[in-house]
Amino acid sequence: MTPGIEEDFAECIETLDRIINDNSVPRNIRRLADQVKTNLLESDDPIPQRAAFVISMLDEITNDPNIPLHARTLVWSLASQLEAISVREEVSS
Repeated sequence: MTPGIEEDFAECIETLDRIINDNSVPRNIRRLADQVKTNLLESDDPIPQRAAFVISMLDEITNDPNIPLHARTLVWSLASQLEAISVREEVSS
């Protein structure tokens, strides 16, 4: 991973931590966010594959009718960051 991508990746993890630790977010959504974080950190797959898999999980979160608006916005932002990371990683490979 290049340094810029590492910083963006760390930012994504930080955003997930905000969602996971926000008690105004329903428990099932926090649990999914925790699974997303685990998949990002512990997978042996290349970054683009991890990002694609996680983006589909984030889509599931945003479709939940119980997600608060501020959390939905964070998830959309996170998905955008992961897409950018995926594209940059593919280009630099």
